[in-house]
Amino acid sequence: MGANTSQVSELSDNPSLKALVGKESISENDPFWNQLISFTFINCPTVVENNPRTGNFGALVRIFLGRTKELKISTECQDQLFIWQAHNALFMIRCLLKVFIREMSEEELHLQFSYQERAPGSCGETGSEDLLEELLSNLVHLIVEVPLLDITYSILFEAVTTLLVFFSYQLFHKEILRDGIIYQHIMNGRCLSLTSRLVKTLLYNFIRQEKCPPPATHIFEPKAEGGLLYGLASGVASGLWSVFTLGGAGSRAGADQEHNPLPLSNQSLLLLLVLANLTDGPDWPNPYRQAITCFRNTQDTSSLPVEQPHSFQINFNSLYTALCEQQRSDQATLLLYTLLHQNANMRTYMLSRTDMDNLVLPILEILYHVEDRNSHHVYMALIILLILTEDDAFNRSVHEVVLKNISWYTERSLTEISLGSLLILVVIRTIQFNMTRTRDKYLHTNCLAALANMSAQFRCLHQYAAQRIISLFALLSKKHNKVLEQATQSLRGRQADNTALPDYAQDLNVIEEVIRMMLEIINSCLCNSLHHNPNMVYALLYKRELFEQFRMHPSFQDIMQNLDTVIGFFSQRLEQAGSDLSVERVQEVIMKGAQALPNDRLKKFPELKFKYVEEDQPEDFFIPYVWSLVFNSGVGLHWSPHGIELFSMDSG
Repeated sequence: MGANTSQVSELSDNPSLKALVGKESISENDPFWNQLISFTFINCPTVVENNPRTGNFGALVRIFLGRTKELKISTECQDQLFIWQAHNALFMIRCLLKVFIREMSEEELHLQFSYQERAPGSCGETGSEDLLEELLSNLVHLIVEVPLLDITYSILFEAVTTLLVFFSYQLFHKEILRDGIIYQHIMNGRCLSLTSRLVKTLLYNFIRQEKCPPPATHIFEPKAEGGLLYGLASGVASGLWSVFTLGGAGSRAGADQEHNPLPLSNQSLLLLLVLANLTDGPDWPNPYRQAITCFRNTQDTSSLPVEQPHSFQINFNSLYTALCEQQRSDQATLLLYTLLHQNANMRTYMLSRTDMDNLVLPILEILYHVEDRNSHHVYMALIILLILTEDDAFNRSVHEVVLKNISWYTERSLTEISLGSLLILVVIRTIQFNMTRTRDKYLHTNCLAALANMSAQFRCLHQYAAQRIISLFALLSKKHNKVLEQATQSLRGRQADNTALPDYAQDLNVIEEVIRMMLEIINSCLCNSLHHNPNMVYALLYKRELFEQFRMHPSFQDIMQNLDTVIGFFSQRLEQAGSDLSVERVQEVIMKGAQALPNDRLKKFPELKFKYVEEDQPEDFFIPYVWSLVFNSGVGLHWSPHGIELFSMDSG
C-alpha cells in the first residue's frame, strides 16, 4: 500500500483508506488491517456517517488494543515493525477522534466506540464492554510502562497526543467543563491507580528533553523476501514522517519540527498541565493535582506520608535543571509557577539552591522582553518573582550574586551588577511599560509587591538601580500633577457643561496608591539598610526637590517624615564638607554619614510583606490559558479556529 501512494495528494484515492471509511464492514481477522496499519495517513470525513453501520472504528480500536498487550515484549525484542504498526493504528484512531470530538457530543462519541457490524435485516447492536474506557486505560498504561527508546518514541508521543485530543472537548465549550464521560474515566476509572506513575512519567519526559529521532530509527528497512508487510517503501514513509508524526502537511510540519525539536517533551508537559488543571469533583480532589502538589525528592529518605496517596519521588536536581533551561516557553513557566505555588517540597528545594541565578535570569528576560510576550506569560513570570520574594533568604542572597555583561539588557551596558539590582531594574522597567501601554492595575500591584518584599534587604544597590527607583517616582509625580490639573479644569468646566466627564478622582486615587507604595519601598530601604545603600541616598539627594510637594500631602505626611530626616541629615553634612564636591567626595560623605545617623532618628513602620494568593475559582483563568497553549504549541495538533469557544482567537 505504501509503495502505491507516494504523494499526499493521492491519499484520497487510496483504496485501503476508502475501505476504512466506507460502507462495508471489515472483519477484525481480515488481512486488510495488517495492510492498512503498514501505512500512516488517513482521510476520515465519511466515517462519521458510516461507522454506526460498519463498526469499523471500534474494530480499529480493538486491533490497536490487541497489539498494546505485546508492546513491552516487542520493545525488548526490538520488533520495530510491530511497534510501527501499533503506532500507525493509534495515529488513525487519533485522527478519527479529532473529527468525532469536533462534530459530536461525548455521549455520541461513546456510541461510536460501541457500534459493531450489523447483521442483514437487524437493527444493530452495541458491544457490552466499554471500549472508550479500555482505550483510555491502555493509553495510560502504554505511557507509564513502555520505555522511552528511539524505536518507541513515536508511539509514546502518539499516546500522549491522543490523550490530549480526548480532553479537547473543552476547546469547543465556553464554560469550564466539570464533568463528563472522559472526565469520570480519568478521575475515577481504572486510570486512577496509575495517577502518580503517569504524572511522574510525564515529568521525566519533560526532564529528559529527548529530541525526535531521525526517521531511520522508526522505519524498518525493506526485507529481501519482499511481501506487502516487509516491502513497505521506506522512502515514502520517511517522506511522510513529518506529516503524520508532527501532524501536518508541507511547510507547517517542517516548521513544527524546527520550532520544537522536542515534541514528546513538549506534549508531555502540555498533558501534565491539562491534567493538573482539571476541576475537582463534587466529592473528591483532582488526583493529578494532588500528585503534583506532594511529590518529593529522590534524596528524601523519609517514608511517604499515608495521607498523601498519590505521592512519589523524583530527582529534584534534574527537574530544576530542566526548568532553568526551558523558561522560554509559556508552558515551562506555568509548570514552574505551579510547582512553586503548590509543591512545598519543590519550593523549599529551589530556594535552597546556591545557583538561583540560573532560574531567575530567564524569568527576568521574559519580563524584559515584555513587548514580545503574551500578557499571560508576563503575568506568570511576575507571580514567580513575587512568590520567590516572599522568602527573606532569597531577598538577601540575590544581592550576593554578581553578574557580568548581561547581553540581553540593552538600555545600558551593565559590565557588573548584582542579581538583586538587575531584578529591581527589570521590575521597574515592567512598571514603566505598563504605565504607558497596558495600564493594568493588577500588574502594577504585583510588581510593587515584589519590590516591597525585597526592600528591607536591599544591599549595595547598583548606582543605576537606585537612579531608576527615583526616576520611577519622578514619572509617577509628573503623572500625578497632570491628572490633578485635569481634575481641577474639569471641575471648573462642569458649571457651564452638564456632559459626563472622565473619572479623574479614581485615576488620582490609583496614582496616589502607587506613589504611597513607592515611598514605603524607599522608606523601608532607608530604615533597614541605609548604611548598605549609599547609592540610594545619593539618588535621593540628587532629586530631593521631587519630594517637596508630597511633604504636607495628607496621604503621605507620615511616611515623608523619614525621607525628610534623611535628606536633611545628609544635606547638612554635605554643606559642612564644602562646595564643588566631586562625586567621589559626596559618596565618601554619605558613607561616613550613614554610620553616624542614629537608628532612633527614623520612625519605625510595619515591615512590608506581601503574599501571593490565588483568586477564587482560579480555573476560570488557568483552564483557558492552558488550552490556548495546547492550541498554539501542541505539536501536530492543528485545530481549525472555527468552532473554538473557550478563548478569543484574537488573543489565542
